[in-house]
Amino acid sequence: MTRADAAHATDMADATDRADAAGATDTAGATAVAESRHAIHRAVRAGLRPDHWKRGPVLTALALLLGLSLLLHAWIPNRIGNLGSLVETFLPWLGLFVPVLLTGALWRRSASAVLALLLPVTVWLNLFGGLLGDKSHPGGDLTVASHNVGAGNPDPAGTARDLAASGADVLALEELTPQDRGTYEKGLAKAYPHHAVLGTVGVWSRLPLSDTRPVDIRTDVGPLARTKPADVTLADNRALRTTVATDHGPLAVYVAHLGSARVNPRAGFWTDSRDRNAQALGEAVAAERNARVVLLGDLNGTMDDRAFDGLTSRLRSVQDPAGDGFGFTWPAKFPVARIDQILVRGVEPRSARTLPATGSDHLPVAAAIDW
Repeated sequence: MTRADAAHATDMADATDRADAAGATDTAGATAVAESRHAIHRAVRAGLRPDHWKRGPVLTALALLLGLSLLLHAWIPNRIGNLGSLVETFLPWLGLFVPVLLTGALWRRSASAVLALLLPVTVWLNLFGGLLGDKSHPGGDLTVASHNVGAGNPDPAGTARDLAASGADVLALEELTPQDRGTYEKGLAKAYPHHAVLGTVGVWSRLPLSDTRPVDIRTDVGPLARTKPADVTLADNRALRTTVATDHGPLAVYVAHLGSARVNPRAGFWTDSRDRNAQALGEAVAAERNARVVLLGDLNGTMDDRAFDGLTSRLRSVQDPAGDGFGFTWPAKFPVARIDQILVRGVEPRSARTLPATGSDHLPVAAAIDW
């Protein structure tokens, strides 16, 4: 055999090996495809088995109830223990029941329960899916911030330093006490040449303030309230309105600290004073003539709660169009609800965020806005 013949034989052998390898690969691929098809067919047949649809009726009912609670939360009555408002306060957390029910459905091999879970998943994503990402944008003509500094704050001086370093142009504080007021005024004086305090709420600003006055949110009602002198009433004031002079014109700023909400075994979710305050504040905002409005404060409730319809129908939360996540603010150590709010009208939110924790049991909130 000549060298040419040997080389030709070697080439033929290599070609044969490559063909065999390719054939083996094709065979393996075809086998994998066939196995996948069989697996899909088995899953479909298993899903179509009548007994799989009959399993887990309780899980199916719970999944549907969860979806309807999310979809029709505004219809849940408040007549018994203010249940509707309680559900709406923690509405996003209802989504945690989905993986729990899904685990049970898979364990029980209940096709009907798995299918029923599509309802709460769809509704939850429609309500809160937009809050899962970061929608903030750089820039902003003005930065506003709000903080319930806490009456029991062990370090008001440190809190004042942190807030002064926040970069906010307008800063609202709630739950100021007579003993700590001087500490905040001293700690914020250098960063904010303009400020006003009325009762337990105050506003500090880099820009001039004017027309600062208390807002009657019906904190104290009844016959005895009418007998109190003005200085006593002012000391307990929990809302104010001021005008901030900006390069783009006047900005109406409201600062408010609404009544507390409490879960009571006898009364249920008690929100009487908060709801009364929210209604009065909504009426004040409705009467505001300035086209540009910012509301800052601890409202002791989430904006999903029907109690705030009078406000949310006229103002919008900065968190929805420009926030990073849900922006929960309370309690500071493990936030589960956003009860500290920044609501606006006539301006465009660019970003919204929570600030680092201070000595308070609330997290501060801040937002950048544009004209």
